[in-house]
Amino acid sequence: MSKTNILFIGAGRMAEAILSGLVSKKNDFEKITVTNENNKAKLERLRSSYHVNVSGNWSMELDRHDVIVLATPPDTHDMLLRELSTKIKNQFIITVAAGIDPSYMETRLPKGAAVAWIMPNTGAQVGASMSTFACGKYVEQKHRDVLAKVLSSIGESEELSEEKVHDMTAITGSAPAFLYSFADALEQAAMSYDIEPEQARKLVTYMLKGSVAMLETGASPKELMEQVASPGGSTAEGLRVLEEADLLAIMKNAVKATNDHARSNN
Repeated sequence: MSKTNILFIGAGRMAEAILSGLVSKKNDFEKITVTNENNKAKLERLRSSYHVNVSGNWSMELDRHDVIVLATPPDTHDMLLRELSTKIKNQFIITVAAGIDPSYMETRLPKGAAVAWIMPNTGAQVGASMSTFACGKYVEQKHRDVLAKVLSSIGESEELSEEKVHDMTAITGSAPAFLYSFADALEQAAMSYDIEPEQARKLVTYMLKGSVAMLETGASPKELMEQVASPGGSTAEGLRVLEEADLLAIMKNAVKATNDHARSNN
C-alpha cells in the first residue's frame, strides 16, 4: 500500500480533522475522497479548502479506494457495515466511532476483512490529538503502515487492546470536554471578581498552557501540586476544598459514566 486511495464516509469534524492533517503533512495518498449524502455545501467547502475529491454517494466510490474511513455516528454503523459487507473487495476499514471495536466490525464484515478502530480527540483539529487505537485480527503490516500515516497526521497515538481502548475512551477521548468544563468554571470564578471575559479567557488559557508544559517535563501531577501548594498556604486551602468535595470520586464517576455509555453502542 505504498500509494493508496482513501475514502471518507462522513464529513463531520473528525473527518475534516484527519483530512486536514493528511493534506497538510502531504502523506502519499494518491487520491482522497470525502462523501456525504446530505450536505452538498459542506462537500463543496471541503473540496475548495483541501483540493480533494467529493461525492454524494459513497457506494459509487468504493471500488476506486483501498482504505475506507467510517466517520459517521456509532448508531449508524450496524447498517453501514452490513451494507459494506456486500460491496467491499479487500479494502482496509477504519472507524473513528466510539464503541465500535474491531470485533464488532469483524462480525458484520466478510471473514478476513482488515479493520481498525481509532479513537482521536478534539485535539485532532489542531494536529494535537492523543489517539488510542486497536487493530483487528487480519491487519497486516501494509495496513499498519497506512494507519500510522493517518494517526501521525493528527498527533500522537498509542496502540492498546480493544478492551483497553474502551476503558480509555473517557480518558483520552472525552476528557478534553471535562477540562473545558473546568476551564469554564475558572473563567466564571475569575469574572465574579469583576474582570472582563476576554481577560478571564487569557488568564485561564495561558495558565493551562503553562501547566501542561510543566507536565511535559516528566514531573508527576502530585510533584507539581506540591511545588505550588506550600503546607498551610493559600493553594493548600483551595486543594482542601477540592478534596472535601471528593474530586477523585467525581472524576472516576464521570469516566465510568462515559465508558458505560460508549459501550452501550456495541
